[in-house]
Amino acid sequence: MDMIKLAGVPRLVAILVVMFSSYLQLSKAQGTWQILVGNAGIASMHTAITHYDTAILLDRTNIGASQIPLPNGQCRDNSQELVLKHDCTAHSVMLDTKTNSVRALWVQTDTWCSSGQFISDGTMVQTGGDYEGLYKIRRLTPCAANENCNWVESTTEALTDPRWYASNQLLPDGSRQIVVGGRNAFSYEFVPKRRTGEGAFALQLLRDTNTNQGDNMYPYVHLIPNGNLFIMANRDSIELDYTTNTVVKKFPTIPGEPRNYPSAGSSVLLPLDQANQFTLTEILVCGGARANAFTNSGAQYPASQSCGRIDVNAASPTWSMETMPMPRTMGDMVILPTGDVLIINGAEKGSQGWGKASAAILTPVLYATKNARARFTTLAAGTIPRVYHSTANLLSDGKVLVAGSNTHQYYTLTGQFPTELRVESYSPAYLAARSNNIRPTITTAPGTIRYGQTFPMTFTVGALQGALEVKMVNAPFVTHSYAMGQRMLNLKLTAPVSAPTVGAYSVVVTAPPSNVVAPSSYYMLFLVQDGIPGKAIWSLIR
Repeated sequence: MDMIKLAGVPRLVAILVVMFSSYLQLSKAQGTWQILVGNAGIASMHTAITHYDTAILLDRTNIGASQIPLPNGQCRDNSQELVLKHDCTAHSVMLDTKTNSVRALWVQTDTWCSSGQFISDGTMVQTGGDYEGLYKIRRLTPCAANENCNWVESTTEALTDPRWYASNQLLPDGSRQIVVGGRNAFSYEFVPKRRTGEGAFALQLLRDTNTNQGDNMYPYVHLIPNGNLFIMANRDSIELDYTTNTVVKKFPTIPGEPRNYPSAGSSVLLPLDQANQFTLTEILVCGGARANAFTNSGAQYPASQSCGRIDVNAASPTWSMETMPMPRTMGDMVILPTGDVLIINGAEKGSQGWGKASAAILTPVLYATKNARARFTTLAAGTIPRVYHSTANLLSDGKVLVAGSNTHQYYTLTGQFPTELRVESYSPAYLAARSNNIRPTITTAPGTIRYGQTFPMTFTVGALQGALEVKMVNAPFVTHSYAMGQRMLNLKLTAPVSAPTVGAYSVVVTAPPSNVVAPSSYYMLFLVQDGIPGKAIWSLIR
């Protein structure tokens, strides 16, 4: 009998080997993870990618010493600082995504839970924070990775209302942004101001949706193609004509749980498409936390498991609800070059806040924008919990930069959910080497494009296969599970024409028609063939 059992062992081992091999292949098909930086020096609460392919990582100042010194023995003296009034460490760094090296940056006042947007010349305009940073406006004009650009805090401008947990949206001309909401800030204002003496404008939606724990902070603000704003707080949303301070439409309440801070769902404006003249305007909202999950964090309520999608231009807009594979709060939503949405980071229980969540989710999910029959796909799991104060940003090579996670008041490097200083990347399945033969490589494309005009693009590829698309994707400011200003456009292009060189082709692309469709800014231009993107090039539209 024992001999019979032993004789079966090799066959069993072979079966297990095949099963494990299949599992590895399946995992690779769902994407791969890579640690880029073992210690970035800070936990990135806010992240944004510049048109130089560098990443601005920004924490807060009132947190004590970070893990990276300021250069050349510099120290920051601030009498209003709560923890270290003489601080020789940095609270922001610039990450070179090509070499994975970091450079310390100088931030003078507290940027805790602040907001921002890139304007048309590529400058990051960053607003608010807490304590002495509540009214501050900061700028960082990006530079090449080997140069020394830094934060500059304005001494001539200030916000009208205190902006802590506010949201920003770039406006069409690319020079101005709107700043909406914040803790006990039931208003919006413009940076820079439109006229001398301009203040803030009351927004009743923010007051009406306020609860005992907030649930209206970091409101979702999306510029829609008719020039108005879609704004959502808690579970309610409106269309606002900000030029006249008029609410032109109120949308139905989304079913389910609260969606904004501290309940922490996420929201995206789904890709706009030239096929319908950029008129189909859909908002997607996924995740959140049960009511009072923040104030009663000991209960560790399960997070929301629903996504809602609404066409804001429909005659009778309604929320179409779907169920995610698992509950999720604090999930980041990233629009990929394919037009699908990656849902990554977060937890299954609790809410945002220090120590208020559990059951970290290591498994991203793909939301198929155009495939209702197979809407969700569970992807390869990471190994690093990314909960409160995590970020996720699309890079020009199609990878997703993942950083941050600090669910503690100060840097705490031990215990459950330690302050996370590692930076990693997630590579979706479209980056697998097996697709390299059909991956297009852009060889020429303009650095500047004009609204409504056509422009040439040349590329090389091993083989033509399936649909060819050109996607324009901007660089949002990401914090607290919300990518402010995130935007993708699918552009019109001609059929590819062969060039004299083998494997070389050209297409003619039509730029977006106006700045209400695509606010003036730098965008990544991706060429995508049969769902496989090549590396993007940066281009300024104006």
